[in-house]
Amino acid sequence: MASKFVKEALEVRRLEISDKSKGFIELLQQLSVCDSVSDEEFKARFEDLTSHGDDHVIFVIEDSRSSKIIATGSVFVEKKFLRNCGKVGHIEDVVVDSSARGLGLGHKIIGFLTDHARSLGCYKVILDCSVDNKGFYEKCGFKSKEIQMVMYFDS
Repeated sequence: MASKFVKEALEVRRLEISDKSKGFIELLQQLSVCDSVSDEEFKARFEDLTSHGDDHVIFVIEDSRSSKIIATGSVFVEKKFLRNCGKVGHIEDVVVDSSARGLGLGHKIIGFLTDHARSLGCYKVILDCSVDNKGFYEKCGFKSKEIQMVMYFDS
């Protein structure tokens, strides 16, 4: 079966304010709980994130033929005292639209995120993932280390 996506039509770039209308929130809903976000809420969060410059970046892949966001991921930089005041990149919220999986877009997003962290001088980049996604991240060059712990707060 031929892919409905054309490689040349898949642009990787930073999130833009107009991406809300291109299905960005709906894409995130394929990953986790993501209630509807008003235009005002989106604008406020977008402005907050972009105020951090290169220290918090969301990359997206847009299918320019349909003007739809079909993949995304974010990376933020933690500035530490350890390792001579080193920096660590944290990758979060990686998702590829269910209609576009298997085309290498997840690997492409991870490449952009890790390259960005490296370019900012991070000595490592880390992420959390489900057991089901472990193999994918290993193919991207990640290794299992330690364990993840979490504590959720009631909202």
